[in-house]
Amino acid sequence: MKNFSARFLRLVGAAAIAAATLPALAQNNATEYRFTFPDVVHHVVQVEATFHNVPQQPLTVQMSRSSPGRYAAFEYASNVFEEKFTDESGKPLAVTKPDPRSWTVSGHHGTVHVTYKLFGNRVDGTFMAIDTTHAHLNWPATVMWAHGFDDRPSKLTFVLPEGLNWKIATQLYPTADANTFTSPNLQYLMDSPTELANYALHTFQVPALKPGGKAQTIRVVAHSQATDAELAEYFAGVEKIVKEEQAVYGELPDYEPGYYTFLADALPWDNSDGMEHRNSTVMTSRQLGLSVVAHEYFHNWNVERIRPEGLEPFNFRDVNMSGLMFVAEGFTQYYGNLAMIRTGLTPMPRGMMGFARDISNVINSPSTQYRSAMDMSRMAPFVDGASDLFPTYFNNTFVSYYTFGDVVAMGLDLSLRVKTNGKVTLDDFMRAMWFAYGKPGGPAPGLVGHPYSIADVQTQLAKVSGDPAFAADYVKRYMIGTEKVDYASLLQHAGFVMKKRGGATLGNIYLMKKGDPVRRGQAPAGTETLKVAASTVIGSPAYLAGLDLDDELISVGGIAINSSADVEKAIDGKKVGDSVELVYKRRGQEVRSNAVLAADPTLEIVPVETAGGTLTAEQKAFREAWLGTKVK
Repeated sequence: MKNFSARFLRLVGAAAIAAATLPALAQNNATEYRFTFPDVVHHVVQVEATFHNVPQQPLTVQMSRSSPGRYAAFEYASNVFEEKFTDESGKPLAVTKPDPRSWTVSGHHGTVHVTYKLFGNRVDGTFMAIDTTHAHLNWPATVMWAHGFDDRPSKLTFVLPEGLNWKIATQLYPTADANTFTSPNLQYLMDSPTELANYALHTFQVPALKPGGKAQTIRVVAHSQATDAELAEYFAGVEKIVKEEQAVYGELPDYEPGYYTFLADALPWDNSDGMEHRNSTVMTSRQLGLSVVAHEYFHNWNVERIRPEGLEPFNFRDVNMSGLMFVAEGFTQYYGNLAMIRTGLTPMPRGMMGFARDISNVINSPSTQYRSAMDMSRMAPFVDGASDLFPTYFNNTFVSYYTFGDVVAMGLDLSLRVKTNGKVTLDDFMRAMWFAYGKPGGPAPGLVGHPYSIADVQTQLAKVSGDPAFAADYVKRYMIGTEKVDYASLLQHAGFVMKKRGGATLGNIYLMKKGDPVRRGQAPAGTETLKVAASTVIGSPAYLAGLDLDDELISVGGIAINSSADVEKAIDGKKVGDSVELVYKRRGQEVRSNAVLAADPTLEIVPVETAGGTLTAEQKAFREAWLGTKVK
């Protein structure tokens, strides 16, 4: 604790110096980076890094192994090549490699200069990509950094390729030179993704909700093939979401560079992803979408400033683990869906389908019988971008902390509304967390002064509810423990009926073509034998009949299986309790067994007025207070 406090004091000083005199420091203290693009066709960037005022001892530099907002380990160093280390006069320096991602440099005289090339061709929130249309830069995947230099500022200069009309969008601090930016410390740098492209830009002001408050500037960068009309609709939707989520907290954060930036890459070859950052977000997909905006923007309070312990300060050498990911991501999932409903961007029935899906997944998964929301949170390094090229038992042992946290948040919101007759809601809890742990800030830009614990969650819940016993009970049973909220009775107050979908089922069976990598998902169309690509769910008809991972499914009830759709056809029209024959191969041997169809446990949430009932005035008012817009 003593060392941590001392480091924070150093960071305060470093941040103040960086803000005041960074240009002067660039030649003697700040780490300098220069980026050129000699071969965009082949997805290569050249990086030059210069470390000044290096103590007279060997300097270790390294590529990161983790990235803010992502919790698995990645070997970014694997795409580094042609690295050269020299001193200030260009003389080669002696270099050793203590591990696959580090270089230790000796024989220098206070300056170490490294030049290397880097390949990147994945557009998402984790990696980096270079092509003829843009440079999509996530800094942990791009830059080498020096051990012991965490508190030092940095200066980044981009030499844009000629003829491509690229512009630069980032949360890094601008300078008088349009192609040069700065960062006050390593944590802020690594959390500042940068997009170089010929993008469309929309900027708008968000007025303060309180008298004397400060208006904030929001920038929306879109690198896409969208038409002007599609862009206009997208930009209008972003504005609605920002204002709706502002209403939850009552204010926007103060953004260190003076603005918040949405970085949207939406092209046919992109990967779907969203990644939160301190004053920006990266959103990648094949086309522009607003649901990811709603999720990621809520993060600029929840996670980036209201930050759970275990994630602060972020460790770039290895994975980062927190038992509170269900609050960080799951509560954000809840509010992302809620914002889409409150703005009208998602119709209420479709929004309720999303909540129903998550409740169904949590209640019906065997995993939640013995792993709590906190337990699932600690699984993040194994699932969040981790390799899925080997078999796991996650169908039975894991439910996403996004999903689990979503339903914990929904249960808490409805419980508070019912308990207090609508006087206290989850919005009040989020505001309490913001004012206690987020708004006070930290010792330097990009740092959080008080990462919260589960005890802090209970403390704030006790304050807003006015009932410490209720807070302790909810945390103990539904966050730390494995009990489930009675969603059906809570939803009745809002005029919703939760019911099982009905019909017969074999259980979820994930199929892939034989020979394909084992990945969970829908099977492609084809005529080859399909194999079971994930463990069957404990207790399901398929599981009880003995069907399991890697079995090659031949037929169900006499119907040949050439696609996932054929499984549904084979049981179409059958009743719960009917028996169907399964024929499959296991390790080359044909196996026949009988599966007894069970009732489909999938849950639905439907308005009472469409389920044969009558919506009362009290239910209508409750529903409107919960799902109606909060923008005045």
